[in-house]
Amino acid sequence: MLAAARERFAADGYERATIRAIARDARIDPSMVMRYYGTKEGLFAAAVSVDLKLPDLGFLPREEVGRALVTHFLELWEANEELTALLRVGAAGQAGAERMQGIFREQLLPVARQVCPDPEQVPARAALSATQLLGLALTRYVLRLPSAVDLTREEIVAWLAPTVQRYLTAPHP
Repeated sequence: MLAAARERFAADGYERATIRAIARDARIDPSMVMRYYGTKEGLFAAAVSVDLKLPDLGFLPREEVGRALVTHFLELWEANEELTALLRVGAAGQAGAERMQGIFREQLLPVARQVCPDPEQVPARAALSATQLLGLALTRYVLRLPSAVDLTREEIVAWLAPTVQRYLTAPHP
């Protein structure tokens, strides 16, 4: 079922994929999908595995951390439509939000731990960084606000990198 869902979501995108089509591909009754996952949102959250492939910040000069993360996220979002769909689902319902929280906990927190000056502040600093990165993704790739879409990658990096850098490495205010 999950393999069929992954293929259908990849081929059709989240919006056009249907429970019926996924069930047909998996050769099961649509009620089985609903029984195990409750909604299309729940199925999507279970089917999508997201590896952010975050860079190892431990090898970078400390002053390049913000630039490296923002550049990496831009490349990732521009190459992966699943992330846009997951952000939509994450903002719209519990199953998607839990999936996004898991990605944050499993992937972003360990990277933040590498550069944060105070281990107790890692969760807050990682969350603040996420506000910038997810806010950019929401406005540029989901809502497609013209002024966000029109920014070049270089402009985005120039604006966001210092903020992410400060969130992760600056002394506590």
